[in-house]
Amino acid sequence: MRRINSLRGGLLHGSSIVGGTTTKILGIFIVIAGATMTSAKVFSIGPNLADFITSFDIALNKQKAPVDYGYGPGLGIGSPRPNLVLGQTPAIPKAALAKLAVPNGGDHYQGYFAPPVPWPFIPIHMALMPDGRVMTFGKAANLLLEARFVYDIWDPKLGTGPAAHTLLPNTTPGNTDIFCGAASLLGSGYGSGQLLIVGGAPQLPPINNTAPVSNNNVTLFNPKYDTLTASGTMIYPRWYPTMMTLRNGDKLVLGGTYSESVVVQTPEVYSVTSGWRALPGIAISSGGIFGDEEWFYPRAYVGADGAVYLLQHDGRIFRLTTGGAGTMTDTGARMAPGIKSYPTVMYFPFKVLSVRANKIVQVVDLSANPPVVTNLPNISKDRLWANGTLLADGGVLVTGGSGVNNELIDVDYQPVYIAPSSGVFVPAASASIPRLYHSAAVLLPDGSVLTGGGGQEGPVDELNAEIYYPYYLYLNDGSGRPAPRPTIVSAPSTLKAGQQFSMTVGNNDQIWYINLIRMGFATHTFDPEQRRIPVPFVQNGATITAAVINSPESTPPGYYMLFVFNKAGTPSVATTVSMLQTVATTP
Repeated sequence: MRRINSLRGGLLHGSSIVGGTTTKILGIFIVIAGATMTSAKVFSIGPNLADFITSFDIALNKQKAPVDYGYGPGLGIGSPRPNLVLGQTPAIPKAALAKLAVPNGGDHYQGYFAPPVPWPFIPIHMALMPDGRVMTFGKAANLLLEARFVYDIWDPKLGTGPAAHTLLPNTTPGNTDIFCGAASLLGSGYGSGQLLIVGGAPQLPPINNTAPVSNNNVTLFNPKYDTLTASGTMIYPRWYPTMMTLRNGDKLVLGGTYSESVVVQTPEVYSVTSGWRALPGIAISSGGIFGDEEWFYPRAYVGADGAVYLLQHDGRIFRLTTGGAGTMTDTGARMAPGIKSYPTVMYFPFKVLSVRANKIVQVVDLSANPPVVTNLPNISKDRLWANGTLLADGGVLVTGGSGVNNELIDVDYQPVYIAPSSGVFVPAASASIPRLYHSAAVLLPDGSVLTGGGGQEGPVDELNAEIYYPYYLYLNDGSGRPAPRPTIVSAPSTLKAGQQFSMTVGNNDQIWYINLIRMGFATHTFDPEQRRIPVPFVQNGATITAAVINSPESTPPGYYMLFVFNKAGTPSVATTVSMLQTVATTP
């Protein structure tokens, strides 16, 4: 373990000389594991989604799985379960609540998994907001708690009890069902700091007994007022789409389905200045070695040349351009075949790790065209529907999953780290709850990870969450005590690509490395917004002089968490930074 931790926390950190002063830059890359789908029970779709739609939306009143509020399936809910009144902020005085703190009992190598806590519904979608709160929406056994009707705001600073949650009504016209949609924070300019939510599940019951179709509604969540409001429509209705941020801050939406058997092949782009426009020059195929799956939250990333690279489940890699009608070109590069239930993560600028079928793990380098694909050692076991979360130190935590698709068979409770540069797996502390289909996980500003959800449908409807505290938050002395953190005394609230800036840390803090981690939106084992930007710097006393990489392709506009790490590898609590736009928006 000590040898592995040395690789993770020391030998993978590089050093460079800037202006005659040694600058420490993080070089640890830790990544995810996954597995091969062995059953089509959840997605028994062939080319037809009728069974899928029925099981997920029409038959919600059928209790298909026991409910777990964090005490075990079907067990009593106890007093900790949130007893929230729709539309009302909890009345418990927030000043009297204990703040969320790193608990004792953690291990410097494996971290600590806190006991599960109840959640108002299954947190299928998780979005970290610029103010550090988490907006979640999902489903519960009670139809009134569907995503179309309610959403929840959780404040980590107020702990994990009922008073830390605010359950609010969806007041958009028709109560837009945002379940299984996509979301992304808007960057600088109009709507800055708001969460743009697009598409989602069919509006039910169907109108005039017609077949249900997905919706094309656009919704804005405003964290200043905690409100959901309608904001027009996309060109195409979409269910299970991906929304990603381009180098100029525009949003590219691709994939999704329209109805029982119609896949949306044409992407579209949103600009805050000109609205929506289609890209008819691009057609996302509906095929794949496992059936009709390329539409399911497509894996796409911006490359070093500013183009978008689509990593298809069937192994092909396409290069997309978004000007005019758009273009789509087969790069000729090939990955091993994959499937939608494995996560992918951009763990370093233009470096994407992807878990493929048959336990294959590959890294795709998007700094070149065609992209370069390299193999890592195979993962040791299947992790279907695992989540990959980019950590503050640049590693990736892999949580949940099981050996059989959405079944309580060979469940993986113990997270792992995987270092792409060495193929080393590092086991972490075990969770208590299985996290399968419809689970999610996001990095929090204190460096911990919120994990939760699973169910609807599945073996258990998990109306609960767990918080994982990584190894870097604990002392390396066997005491189990939290490690002292460095502090950010002052830092800019806005940055842009290529900018040099100054910040102040604690008087006695010796800083080892600095990371910018983009705030994410996680759902269905995928978070297209995750990325890490290493920040080169020099330190003079408590003053840090640093610079942002001069690459808008690496630093798309939006919100990032700024972490500093001390010599022990312990991160500060992050401060929020808005990365400004540096290139023109799409005409």
